[in-house]
Amino acid sequence: MTEMPSRHLPAATPRGLRMTPSAVASEAALGDPSDAGARWNWRYRARLQVSDTVIVVAVVLAALAAGLPWIAAAGSTPLDAAVVPAVIAATWLLALAVTHTRDPRVLGVGASEYKRVATASAFAFGMLAILFLLLRVDSAQEYFALALPIGLAALVLERRLWRKWLLHQRAFGHYLTRAIVVGRRDEVEYVVAQIATHSGAAYRVIGAAVDDAPGGELTVGERRIPVIARRDGVAAAAASVNADAVIVAGQPDEGGEFVRQLGWDLEGTPAELVLSSRLTDVAGPRIHFRPVDGLPLIHVETPTFEGGKHILKRSVDIVFSAIAIVVLMPLMLVIAVLLKLDSPGPILFRQRRCSRNGETFQMLKFRSMVENAEDDLAGLLDRNEGAGVLFKLRNDPRVTRTGRTLRKYSLDELPQLWNVLVGDMSIVGPRPPLVSEVACYEGSVHRRLFIKPGLTGLWQISGRSDLSWEESVRLDLYYVENWSLTGDLMIMWRTAKSILNPKGAY
Repeated sequence: MTEMPSRHLPAATPRGLRMTPSAVASEAALGDPSDAGARWNWRYRARLQVSDTVIVVAVVLAALAAGLPWIAAAGSTPLDAAVVPAVIAATWLLALAVTHTRDPRVLGVGASEYKRVATASAFAFGMLAILFLLLRVDSAQEYFALALPIGLAALVLERRLWRKWLLHQRAFGHYLTRAIVVGRRDEVEYVVAQIATHSGAAYRVIGAAVDDAPGGELTVGERRIPVIARRDGVAAAAASVNADAVIVAGQPDEGGEFVRQLGWDLEGTPAELVLSSRLTDVAGPRIHFRPVDGLPLIHVETPTFEGGKHILKRSVDIVFSAIAIVVLMPLMLVIAVLLKLDSPGPILFRQRRCSRNGETFQMLKFRSMVENAEDDLAGLLDRNEGAGVLFKLRNDPRVTRTGRTLRKYSLDELPQLWNVLVGDMSIVGPRPPLVSEVACYEGSVHRRLFIKPGLTGLWQISGRSDLSWEESVRLDLYYVENWSLTGDLMIMWRTAKSILNPKGAY
């Protein structure tokens, strides 16, 4: 990183700005101004625009080539064959632009970016369908049949590849939005810790603005954040260090007046104003803004555990599990034979687990331990490495040779597809708890039982047995209150990736 030239510092220190010795000495850690948010946003969006254009033009031309015989048979003129694909490509690219699929706020986020691409594509072809119907254009069917599905899949894959590249760059400190966090010391430390924990936050905190800090820096984990200003001088500090964003942590003591004044102070600067909320574990789809006579109200939807959304979830479970059982049956038969040859005992292991509202069921798994594993448990309790009330042992002597491989790649859980099909479980949900585990639940942990347990879930794609008890509970409760069908599809996709690259499975 290049040291920031002195000409970027103001000649006189504005009111409230305290460039402490430690802050000045840490200028090298503030990052290179050439990698500021506005610049990297422009470069990244330009790359997306070029790749979007290449894909759209390519699939439209491919659909044209595939439909040329049909177009000729229908008696269309060469002009029609040229104009129609040009109109489709132009409309598609325009829709990708006007629906903000390249908005900096969704770049690298994942599901939000993919949803905008899908919405833009559907909107474009919906408008085209109406236009072609009114103009009685009969040579566009092949574009709807070929260009739309293939192009949409290609656009989503392209965005995913760019997103992987972006996250890789961010791991080295590039393509991050340089931010100053302002607020009380405890609120600032909380926000900094959350940004450091979540790689998708896309912010690099380069300084803090607090009034009650006795020293020149804050220590959050392994990070040392320089205190570069008092709260009333944060706008001047943002300009002096070329910050891209000012994050207000929590609720300022001065209330809305402070936020309004800060917004005015940031006018004319490249820094945007970001407000941090303590709406713990509430996902975006449940949050809606409802202005009432100039008063911005945040409406948080109450979680529902019945209704059409859950009927749709059950329908997906039935279809997916039925297809998976048929497709994976040969693999399951091979596993059954290997288990029989490896050690004596039954092929399936049955264990009573708790489902929705505390109802119990017999969960099925391929047996991965010796036949008398339950009898040997008492002698291993003092070696427990599990979280909370769970028993886990990384090198459990009861696990068979075949069972170790099955556990590593989660193949021992394939029989649970039957539990999903008959309604005991869901494809995605909280981890299915033991009856003895539920008996030890305290307080809000019981909310894990508000929906059916899952074959996979946030706990499986986030580390599984390596998670602490508290983190496992937090992930399950977050899923229970914020799940969506789109989120389930993302979890299923990430589960497939985690099986190929297993972590925390033992």
